[in-house]
Amino acid sequence: MPDRSTQARPSAARNLYSFGLTSFFNDTATEMAYWVLPAFLVSLGAGPAQLGVIEGIAESVASFAKLSSGYLADRIERRKPLVVGGYFVANAVKPLLAIVTSWWQILLIRFTDRLAKGVRGAPRDVMVAECVGKERLGSAYGLIQSMDSAGAIAGPLAALVLLARYGIRSVFWAAAVPGVLSVLVAVFGIRETKGLSSDGKTPDPVKHAPKAASLASGGISELGIPTRVGLPATFYVVLATVTLFSIGNSSDMFLVMRAQNIGIGVGLAPLLGLVFNLTYTLGSWPAGWLSDHFSRRWIAAIGYLIFAVVYFVFGRAPSVLAIWIIMAVYGIYYALTQPVLKALVVETVTQDIRGRALGIYFFATSVATLAASVITGELWKHFGGSVPFYVSAGLAVVSALVLLVSPAGKR
Repeated sequence: MPDRSTQARPSAARNLYSFGLTSFFNDTATEMAYWVLPAFLVSLGAGPAQLGVIEGIAESVASFAKLSSGYLADRIERRKPLVVGGYFVANAVKPLLAIVTSWWQILLIRFTDRLAKGVRGAPRDVMVAECVGKERLGSAYGLIQSMDSAGAIAGPLAALVLLARYGIRSVFWAAAVPGVLSVLVAVFGIRETKGLSSDGKTPDPVKHAPKAASLASGGISELGIPTRVGLPATFYVVLATVTLFSIGNSSDMFLVMRAQNIGIGVGLAPLLGLVFNLTYTLGSWPAGWLSDHFSRRWIAAIGYLIFAVVYFVFGRAPSVLAIWIIMAVYGIYYALTQPVLKALVVETVTQDIRGRALGIYFFATSVATLAASVITGELWKHFGGSVPFYVSAGLAVVSALVLLVSPAGKR
């Protein structure tokens, strides 16, 4: 008779699809509000500087939450409560945007939303990694990212309909519906994965790896004494490169604000998100799959170069048509970097420190994004709309070159 504990363990496919559906509904709610927020801020008397402060502070709290949750993910037996709690809090505060009357109230809501995202991020990605082997990391992250960005297509479409008929505040109220669905899927669909192999049914053989492997990662000494697990040099190379890039990667809300300055109206702002997320959705899983078969560094570097082109065009702002086209291209950048870089980080470390590595990675990029949003707001305020986009494009080119010439280590 099969062991009952083995029968109770979740399948990898169940968890992957549950994570995917949760991400779909959560991003539907998020993107409904996200693309109309710049126009809403303007209606409250705020501008680029306030937008920079809001996004900067929100990302800073997220960065510390990601760092802490990454360390927790390696130490606690149950990661699901962190994941479910993160989705619950984020979707509980989004509808409150419908009743705000000042930009600082938006700051508090974004603060809470990003805090919740930071708490759930690393534990979720560690759980995903435990469902599959290293040879399928890119595909797994790509699948979930595709579902996530599919929600980012549904969100702007719903926002467009609501804007046309009921106004901006109705969009925020309606975001509660997919938000509730995301929490329900997370509660009833996701199962714990710690200690399981990629088939989701048996103890992970990595947990029983030879002593030599443990010594290489700093796990157990020859005398049986636990030692501090260190992160490898290849991880820090990736971390430094992504952080450099992130200093120029400010909030996408600045792209929306720039598009509105060029002549794309408030009512069409969600459509910008639709165009961008369409290519993002279509490209994420193929990009993740490619990274399982070819160099992840090359794929991510190409994504950085595409980012540079997009920001250069936004800086020049040659025409409204050019902005629509380049916004679609922007989705390709996301597809080539978001799932691929997470897989690149995970494969540079051993299983017992995945949460720590992801937490540090998310922390560094969030702190850099904080700086990027504040810097972009100030550059825009003092030098005009073009300069911050040119600066971001230049940093992206440098980052792509560093990623390609730095030592790659072993896959």
